[in-house]
Amino acid sequence: MRAVVTRVRSAAVSIDGAETARIGKGFLVLLGVHTADTQAQAEKIADRICGLRVFEDENGRMNLNPAAAGGALLIVSQFTLYADCKSRRPGFTAAARPETAVPLYEKVIELCRAQGFEVQHGQFGADMLVSSENDGPVTILLDTDVL
Repeated sequence: MRAVVTRVRSAAVSIDGAETARIGKGFLVLLGVHTADTQAQAEKIADRICGLRVFEDENGRMNLNPAAAGGALLIVSQFTLYADCKSRRPGFTAAARPETAVPLYEKVIELCRAQGFEVQHGQFGADMLVSSENDGPVTILLDTDVL
């Protein structure tokens, strides 16, 4: 799995002109699922997302995870994270099909909630407008193949 994790002051998802999810301070997570991913990768990436210490402590150092900072999560499916850009027109054959990707995407959401987080999410496969107010900016790339 791959995730682009952005520390935000706020983030939201709108579908067909209606806002369907919103968080304040926390992480906007764009999550991609690979064809070979399993529950093990979902567990690994959820643990890393929830434990990522990039919020400032009382000394101004990036030392707090989102729970300690009082942050929420907005998780949005993003198959394009597995784009093959060898040509100018990307291919997406490495991205998992919905029958594989949806259960793993939902598992990541479930695992983050089990760690006590408020988790909002997008709608898998929908044409979404995602807005965010990046804080920092702080953006971290996670890939279970290298964690």
